[in-house]
Amino acid sequence: MKLGKPQLINLAMIVALVAIALIGNYLSPLLLPKADVTAAAEPGCDLQRRTCSAALPQGGRLEFSITPRPIPVLQSLRVEVDLSGVEAKKVEVDFAGESMNMGFNRSQLAPAGGGRHVGETSLPVCVSGRMTWVATVIVETERQRIAVPFRFDTGH
Repeated sequence: MKLGKPQLINLAMIVALVAIALIGNYLSPLLLPKADVTAAAEPGCDLQRRTCSAALPQGGRLEFSITPRPIPVLQSLRVEVDLSGVEAKKVEVDFAGESMNMGFNRSQLAPAGGGRHVGETSLPVCVSGRMTWVATVIVETERQRIAVPFRFDTGH
């Protein structure tokens, strides 16, 4: 049975789609790492006004702040994470729109000594003006990946 040109094109497209799906599945942990443990931010936390904290599993504590306040969009932001009771190999902060995809916005923070990790980032502007963000602090230790989501609003 000999395949014509349209059948070969269809077969090539199917093979390409399967390859893209397999590659996407293989690379997805790099873009969307799975957390072993998720901790909750303290109730009533407002990153627009102050540093917020969360109790970590197995005893530790995380404090998270973003400055300047109020948190602007399209401007440089200083992001700081202070850890106690846990030693991190890597600390990242992933910013995601709660109800709208705002693209990949993840920053790796640099160790600054004494459990502190700092970095700079900026938030894209939302066309609707107001946006609820979820800033997920991802702490990678020798044994696990801990995720702590913090919610805050920008815009009017």
